[in-house]
Amino acid sequence: MAPIQDEFEFIDRLLREGLKADDLAVLLKGFSEGLVERGIPLLSTGISMPTIDPTSFFRVSTWWREGRRPPARPVSDRQSLSAYKQSPIYDVLKRDANGGRWKLDDPQLAGRFPLFKELREHGATEYALSLVAFSERRTAMRGTALSMVTDRPGGFEEDEIAAVARLLPALSLAAYRIGLLGMATDTLGAYLGPFTAGKVLQGMIHRGDSRVISAALLLADLRGFTALVDRIGAASAISWLNEHLEAIADPVAEQGGEVLKFLGDGLLAVFPAGEDAGKACRAATLAAKEIRVRTRALNLSRGSSELRSEVVLVLHFGEVVYGNVGAAQRLDFTVIGEAVNEASRMETLGKVLAEHLLLSEPFARRCDERTRSIGHYALRGVSGEREIFVLEEDAASSRSGHQERAAAAHAGGYGEADAGIVGDRIVEARADHAGPAEAGGGAEQIVDGIARARET
Repeated sequence: MAPIQDEFEFIDRLLREGLKADDLAVLLKGFSEGLVERGIPLLSTGISMPTIDPTSFFRVSTWWREGRRPPARPVSDRQSLSAYKQSPIYDVLKRDANGGRWKLDDPQLAGRFPLFKELREHGATEYALSLVAFSERRTAMRGTALSMVTDRPGGFEEDEIAAVARLLPALSLAAYRIGLLGMATDTLGAYLGPFTAGKVLQGMIHRGDSRVISAALLLADLRGFTALVDRIGAASAISWLNEHLEAIADPVAEQGGEVLKFLGDGLLAVFPAGEDAGKACRAATLAAKEIRVRTRALNLSRGSSELRSEVVLVLHFGEVVYGNVGAAQRLDFTVIGEAVNEASRMETLGKVLAEHLLLSEPFARRCDERTRSIGHYALRGVSGEREIFVLEEDAASSRSGHQERAAAAHAGGYGEADAGIVGDRIVEARADHAGPAEAGGGAEQIVDGIARARET
């Protein structure tokens, strides 16, 4: 290693890089190339740090010497708990040590640590690991791990290991700042969604901070969850609910939407429109279709029909107020507005009409799917009537379902009706061709009727 004065310059460079870099890979690249310039024959290096991410246990950034990088492979920089338990880091922590060195010419090590087998295939001769603990106890950011690999015969020399040890505090401090930002991003993203998390990290945190956006809204609700909890208990219902919410939330994320809020056994998601309302509506429609596909597949995988559930979906488009509401010290980042209220009322109507996917007129007008109107409905708490649509591909089954309920209503002496069925009770909503709104209250009467039926 170069003289001590050069070490001071190296440390200064590390700290400056840590102040401006937001990516561990950038920090590690500068550190590793600096060591190679100073005569340490590195083949590869890596930094590992804990993360608060529901899908991973720690984050890894790796560097390979120019010309020696292995072929690209689909491996995430976020490692699972199972991968962690097969790593040298886990072994060192379990022994309550600060590091370790392994000569890779020992064939037994390949069976112990899968990583070593891969490194040997690339000519590695030694793997060295150093841990630096942080005093932080309020978060999961407990420390960082630096790994170094060489392909020089005989491995590292003692003075090289000692020189790197003198640089580790500066490297770890720089990595701490980057890692803490990543941890905050991961945590907020898990609870708020990535788009909203970014707004919070940018300082949009004060009560009343908000802006009006145009967006496609997707509201989802599972049928029968309350009854399911009664049958199998709340503890057992949690895993069931998680599986269904995953089948709903994943398609939203895949189409560029964001889940704003889980609502017990449902969720509210937004697809911001920006300058392209049609694109937002297309994305929401694709998400809704995929939700139905995955929900059906999930239902088929369940052995008992009592464990199956249908999802009611509503697609709406409009302006919403997006921002912070709540108490001074306890805020919620959400959307409010007339469009949100209408979507909520449409979801109730969907259950009454036994429809699995309802579209508002503003949404149907902007999406590029073939749709069909099923009438005008009065939504409870909303002035006037709203025209409701279904996808054309669902229209035939919708008409069939409406006819069956109308026939049942005839048999019960109700006359012409669209009827919502609750248990063995049929709740009437008289309607003409325009829909149940003409029945003097429409959906509001239906919902009130359902409530009365349940009471009796």
